[in-house]
Amino acid sequence: MAQLEQAFFDSVERFVRERIKPHVNDWDEAGEFPRELYAQAAEIGLLSLGYPEQYGGVDCSLRDRLQLNDIICGAGSGGLWAGLFSHNIGLPPIIAQGSAELKERIVPPVLRGEKISALAITEPGGGSDVANLKTIAERKRDDKGEFFEVTGEKIFITSGVRADWLTVGVRTGEPGARGISLLAIEGNSPGITRTNLRKMGWWMSDTASIHFDRVRVPVENLIGTENKGFRAIMENFNNERLMIAAGAIRFSQLCLDEALDWSRNRKTFGQALVTHQAIRHKLMDMRMRIRGSRAWLMQIIHQLETGQLDEGLEGLVADICLLKNQATQTMQFCSDQAVQILGGMGFMRGLVSERMYREVKVLMIGGGAEEIMKELAARQLSVG
Repeated sequence: MAQLEQAFFDSVERFVRERIKPHVNDWDEAGEFPRELYAQAAEIGLLSLGYPEQYGGVDCSLRDRLQLNDIICGAGSGGLWAGLFSHNIGLPPIIAQGSAELKERIVPPVLRGEKISALAITEPGGGSDVANLKTIAERKRDDKGEFFEVTGEKIFITSGVRADWLTVGVRTGEPGARGISLLAIEGNSPGITRTNLRKMGWWMSDTASIHFDRVRVPVENLIGTENKGFRAIMENFNNERLMIAAGAIRFSQLCLDEALDWSRNRKTFGQALVTHQAIRHKLMDMRMRIRGSRAWLMQIIHQLETGQLDEGLEGLVADICLLKNQATQTMQFCSDQAVQILGGMGFMRGLVSERMYREVKVLMIGGGAEEIMKELAARQLSVG
């Protein structure tokens, strides 16, 4: 596995410092970031990491990807992080299961920042219950050939309004997990209606409700084998959950950094805030949780890199689920404590801790809610 050079990390840090961080507050208030940011990120190679070179990707290790993830999250916006990199959950099923023609048609333009990719699995009545999704794709034929006709609805879809390509979970067969397939659907297909959703956090990331009304999809856009899409969805979730955990840990550190800086400079009763024992203990509680979560993350990364699985694949999947819970709980704790230390300023828009306080809940729910993560981990470990 190729290792990225330090010059590349330096260029990404400069990109975040100059092109993103100064604009985060304005983009949040505007409810979007500029579409041209995709092309700018692609220009320095940021969108292509971890993808096959034949489609314009750049080979790199998981550890390198996580280091770059930290740099992007350092801008202090989960909405930017989720929206700019929505292709990292939209493209992997296509890379893993799609035909050569489908990959060639979809992947290179996305990695060049010309097209936007999104994953569309969640439904209004389903949430984390992927096995029971209701969006129907019927295989049909007319004088133009064979196609799928898709009818249904998806909700809470990151980049769903802007996306040029949607990787969509559909039902093509029997009830349950055995009847699920994945389709690549063009975002501007006739019969698709997309509505932007207003949210507690992630303001600058478009989040959509998407309605499919007899949308015609060529059979060539089937990703993998018909009725075999459930496993691909689940495998995709493992990567998403790991990245959510990594992001939550970095966002937790931002809260600690802001609270520490404030407490060193803020004077109360003639003394710096940090001189008060109660404040110091809050800061150390934050550090303790961050360090513990990061150590667990690095242990999982080591297992993935070396293939030395302590409890087999089941144990690894269980740990990823539980780490997602621990890391997002750490972020919840740290954002809450940071806002408390900042006092009235912590309630003001524009501070990182205030933004993290609003954004943490989507990380605790997205990719699988806490309760689902615990149950999935227990099943993997044959508990109960």
